[in-house]
Amino acid sequence: MDYYEVLGVKKDSSAQDIKKAYRKLAMKYHPDRNKGDKEAEEKFKKISEAYAVLSDPEKRKQYDTFGDSGFQQRYSQEDIFRGFDLGDILKEFGLGGRGGGFRATGGQGSPFETFFFQGGGPGSGRASYHSPGQQQPVKGNDLTYELSVSLEEILSGSEKTISLRREGRTENVSVKIPKGMKAGQKLRLAGKGSPSPYGGPPGDLFLIINEQAHPVFIREGNNLIVEQHIPFSKACLGSEVNVKSLEGKDLKVKVPAGIQPQAKLRLKGHGLPAGKKGGRGDIYVKFTVDIPKKLTKEQKKVIQELTDKGL
Repeated sequence: MDYYEVLGVKKDSSAQDIKKAYRKLAMKYHPDRNKGDKEAEEKFKKISEAYAVLSDPEKRKQYDTFGDSGFQQRYSQEDIFRGFDLGDILKEFGLGGRGGGFRATGGQGSPFETFFFQGGGPGSGRASYHSPGQQQPVKGNDLTYELSVSLEEILSGSEKTISLRREGRTENVSVKIPKGMKAGQKLRLAGKGSPSPYGGPPGDLFLIINEQAHPVFIREGNNLIVEQHIPFSKACLGSEVNVKSLEGKDLKVKVPAGIQPQAKLRLKGHGLPAGKKGGRGDIYVKFTVDIPKKLTKEQKKVIQELTDKGL
């Protein structure tokens, strides 16, 4: 999300303008004033995250430098809220207090109900978020990454190791790629998303399959298309050609006499699988008839003789 847009400020806004904008929105969407309103609750979380970044000079500089996606890769939710004393900020705005939507757990005795500050009360800067009447803390944000896979990996399934930047450190995660995956499909890794800034469970990581271009085959559904060049003479007389399957097997293809350009011949069962247990698609060999740009004298003579015979 665009933090400037969330707070309704411009990128060159001063720190005071950003604070003023957050105060106005916090007064509007604070859970005390919107009990049971899930939309307001979600809005309050977003504006608080935006203010946590834009009110910190270093975090704001990083956000301006790398943009939203680059910043999210470098900063976990825990990093974003580290050093952000939400309790004191809201008290400064006159929010919280008796009958309000917050409750301290560090022995402070404040009768709060919605945010739970852990480890020392409102000044701790760490919170878990609960809606009124809801016992489960709010889950961390989900993350989405692209995962590039080859047709060979899609054919047989594979296991890849990816590096994730989480909570300020790099973590290697093993990912199993089921066979038969398609571009745009997602894999879910539970608990590998951003940690919850409010003490809840971490979000999930969704990996979007990005299919790598293959140097030989083009995918159409579960079928594979391969282009085969043959000379004019073999197109006329017929021949036999070899085609390699995706797994490297030699497949013989009988080319009938008189085959036309762009005609296709099917090799059944040599395509990609339809999911984990589905059958395989086919390979379609698409023929291109090569017409020579230059002929030797002897070739010209032969062609002329064919022409004289009506070919």
